[in-house]
Amino acid sequence: MDSPTNFKVSLSFLLLLVGIASAQLSSTFYSSSCPNALSTIKSAVDSAVSSEARMGASLLRLHFHDCFVNGCDASVLLDDTANFTGEKTAGPNANSLRGFDVVDTIKTQLESLCPGVVSCADILAVAARDSVVALNGPSWTVQLGRRDSTDASLSAANTNLPAPTLNLSALITSFSNKGFNANELVALSGSHTIGQARCTTFRARLYNEANINSSFATSLQANCPSSGGDDTLSPLDVTTPNTFDNAYFNNLVSQKGLLHSDQQLFNGGSTDSQVNAYISNPGSFSTDFANAMVKMGNLSPLTGTDGQIRTDCKKVN
Repeated sequence: MDSPTNFKVSLSFLLLLVGIASAQLSSTFYSSSCPNALSTIKSAVDSAVSSEARMGASLLRLHFHDCFVNGCDASVLLDDTANFTGEKTAGPNANSLRGFDVVDTIKTQLESLCPGVVSCADILAVAARDSVVALNGPSWTVQLGRRDSTDASLSAANTNLPAPTLNLSALITSFSNKGFNANELVALSGSHTIGQARCTTFRARLYNEANINSSFATSLQANCPSSGGDDTLSPLDVTTPNTFDNAYFNNLVSQKGLLHSDQQLFNGGSTDSQVNAYISNPGSFSTDFANAMVKMGNLSPLTGTDGQIRTDCKKVN
């Protein structure tokens, strides 16, 4: 018969195992509770991307901007409240993040199918994957079971999201702070093979930097003057802006990276070799990107009884 001390130790160990189990995500999390969850998300994403290819990049970016700020907890979707200022008005997000309406549509459909079951954080993770696939990019198995936060952090969003003005060393540090190595930084940056950026984020590069293709800079200056036109858009990948491929890396070698942070990946530094590797072996880019996305989706998720399953992604229950 166990002594009281042994019983306490056994109970503590059991509780530890339960805690570990509850913190683990699973690809089959909704198999019983909401079997049509994934197909519902995919249909909505396919429809949105078919209507506007740019939406694929926007949904992918939403997941990234969620996970890099206090983990993948859908905090990025919350509107401001009397108790906290949300992340939507943070510098990297204001007048820039989009796709909230698509997420709301998906959430409404899932609440009709399986009320209170599928989290907004999981919707973001699956929609990101489905967006990449819709634009001919790689697929990966999304781990599921995240729960939604009950608050958000404007300051964390302003601090944790890497700015387009960062140099290579700062980029490496920013990603390292989230557990990613330099190769994963390059792979994840390859997401800029789709999407667009506002003039205000790359104007300084057009007019002040030497490591930019002159004809490329001239063509962009027509839509991004030295003053004004802040919100005018240009594709991050001038070659195939609506296809998820490795053209982004070819652009860097040609000094046609749109953002300062893009071109830093191929500027005589330690990541030049990785850029060249992804040019010569696009399959390795697809594999590395998919693996890095799985890793990103595992950044500090709320699981078990932490957080909640929001019925409306914009607000706490």
